[in-house]
Parts: sequence; C-alpha cells; structure tokens
Amino acid sequence: MPVEVRRILLVEDSPNDAELTLVELGKHMHPDHIVHVKDGEGALDYLHRRGRYTGRPTGNPLVVLLDLKLPKVGGLEVLREVKGSPALRATPVVVLTSSREESDLVASYDLGVNAYVVKPVGFEAFARAIRSLGLFWAILNEPPPDPDE
Repeated sequence: MPVEVRRILLVEDSPNDAELTLVELGKHMHPDHIVHVKDGEGALDYLHRRGRYTGRPTGNPLVVLLDLKLPKVGGLEVLREVKGSPALRATPVVVLTSSREESDLVASYDLGVNAYVVKPVGFEAFARAIRSLGLFWAILNEPPPDPDE
C-alpha cells in the first residue's frame, strides 16, 4: 500500500484566509502537499480516510491547521476526535483562529492542542504568521512517526 507524502491539512472556511494561507505555505512546500478542507466534517473525513478521501494513501498530516468556527462540525469537536484517537493523537494540531475567547483557548489546551494562534489582523501580519507556522511545522519540527509506517 503506498504511503502518502506527509501533508499539511488546512481546515479553514474563510476563502480569503484559506487563499492567503495556501499562498504563504506554497512558498516553502509544494502546493500539492497542502490539503484544504472547508469544514470540520471534511477534516474528519480526510483524517479517517472516509467519504471522498476513502482512497487516499495512508499517513497522517505533518500538522493540522484548524480554525475553530467551522460549519458542520466545529473545530473543538475535530480537536476532541483527533486527540481522542490512538491513530491520530500524535498528529500536531495548531488552532488558527480569530477567537480571542478565553473559553476557546482553555478548551483547546484541555483537549491537547499543540499551539493556539490568533489570526493577526492585517494582510502582512497574517502572511508573516503563516510563513512562521509553515517553516516550523513543515521544515523544522521533527514529526512523530506515522503509525501506518
């Protein structure tokens, strides 16, 4: 069974934030190595290899960049499922959200998030933050071994 190239999973429903994130991440890695889904249901389908992702090769993402305020299934529920799954729990999850609500921050860390980043206001500040995240998680960080390998 072929093992997929480790990818970044971007879970973002805002078209503008998604486009900017994809452009910035694409400066440091091949765009085909970034998977974008627009809601929590799509994220869980990708991670569990079901629905339209049933045939995708095995392998967990290098990191999941997860918005909290998502349609269908919210970000906290996605985080709860990822960190509660033996096959997924070692996958790093970075909450990338506009929420400054303390309850979201506390809930995210209680569920095991690896980092919580509030989206900066302003194009250039947002772009810098994404570049830094991409460089760290895709290039500098040593990912956990994939359980399927």
